[in-house]
Amino acid sequence: MGGRRNSPLLCLIMSEDEKELDSDSEESNSGKEELSSEEVASGEPDAPLEAGEPEDSEFEEEEEEEEEEEEVEFDLEAQIEEFRHQIEEDPDNCVHHYNLGEALAELGQLEEAQEAFEQALLLDENQAFSAIIHFGIGNLYYHQLMSGIQSTVVKSSVGLHSQHRAGNTISSVNDDDYSIPLREFEAAMQDIPSLQADEEIMEYISQNVPQQIATVYYKWASDLFDKARQIDNYGDEVKDIKQGLRHLKKTIGIDPNHSQANLMVKYGKKMLQEGFSIYDEYGFVAKEIQGTG
Repeated sequence: MGGRRNSPLLCLIMSEDEKELDSDSEESNSGKEELSSEEVASGEPDAPLEAGEPEDSEFEEEEEEEEEEEEVEFDLEAQIEEFRHQIEEDPDNCVHHYNLGEALAELGQLEEAQEAFEQALLLDENQAFSAIIHFGIGNLYYHQLMSGIQSTVVKSSVGLHSQHRAGNTISSVNDDDYSIPLREFEAAMQDIPSLQADEEIMEYISQNVPQQIATVYYKWASDLFDKARQIDNYGDEVKDIKQGLRHLKKTIGIDPNHSQANLMVKYGKKMLQEGFSIYDEYGFVAKEIQGTG
């Protein structure tokens, strides 16, 4: 089973001990740089290049190639084992459990990932990282939602005279599939003020949590619209369009420039006012929903 996504947050959170080690490393490197500067200031000329010795640009190209190879050879399973080892050494550190959850999710081991996230939440008593952890859980549920529903709600296909294509419409919408990831994203939003992380993570969480909330509401509305446009008349088409419009309003409240949501609002209102027809694959009217006039 494939991974859910490449998470920018994976391994970005460090424990206090790791931060100290990283700080010591930076000081050490700084000392080396100062030494190098003194050598340059001494006025000693650089040693001339021997014949056939590569220029600096050649060294840079080789380093870039090595970095690319390292990225390709990244072993996620080995990283998971490292996180498990860190948990054995420091079992009460929520960061290690979170990192394990992210890595497991990337590998597609979703149940184990959820367990790791939940354990991270339990250990994060001061809510120092809970915004990030809730965000991870929310993405886990959202991935399951996207994987479990085969929907092709296209921005240009939502209209008054949509043609039915077999297999391309949703026959049922389970509200929990959307409300559960929303609950996690909204919890993450609430915990952002207490988040203790570096500037990069703070910026990422602050931007992406509300965006994910907007995305889930848009997905929910899209699926309700698609359900209303299925070929069978089930009686709640108008109710579902109205509910979809409420969700779209929340999407636009977060992202006023969401072009697809704005387009769907336009069509949804028109569908309610004028009614809409659904055609079967042969071009015959399968059902007609009356508008409010």
